[in-house]
Amino acid sequence: MAIRFGDIIEIPIRQGLAYAQYTHRVKPYGALIRVFETTRRQRPRDWAAMAVSPIAFSVFFPLNSAVRQKVVQVVGRTEVAAWNRALPVFRDGNPHPVTRKVDTWWLWDGEREWEVGTLTPEQRRMPILGVWDVVMLVARIEEGWRPELDPR
Repeated sequence: MAIRFGDIIEIPIRQGLAYAQYTHRVKPYGALIRVFETTRRQRPRDWAAMAVSPIAFSVFFPLNSAVRQKVVQVVGRTEVAAWNRALPVFRDGNPHPVTRKVDTWWLWDGEREWEVGTLTPEQRRMPILGVWDVVMLVARIEEGWRPELDPR
């Protein structure tokens, strides 16, 4: 099965089911998924309504291999909401080896990057650049993680 933009991905979690939508492919990171805030006990019927619900976070994820390995599955497809069509600006930085805090942050828009130093509250809500495996994805969904809550 070919993965296509707009695909709705079902992710089994302890609390039931989580959902994400595949919105972009960016080299070298791969598939960008937007994970919806709401988890469910059973699969919803209205994907269009799901696609306009709030996003908890966006992350790069090895979607093709996760679908092939059947750890997640494509359960529907719908148009990507207008506000999710543009690639988000990501934040990135190297944590200090002792404090694990990032002293200098950078922003990346898919083409260029620039140094910003300390993040503003708005920038703290930006997705953190990286690729997560399914274990990290599920753990973050289950704990209610959001980029602005990240301690770095």
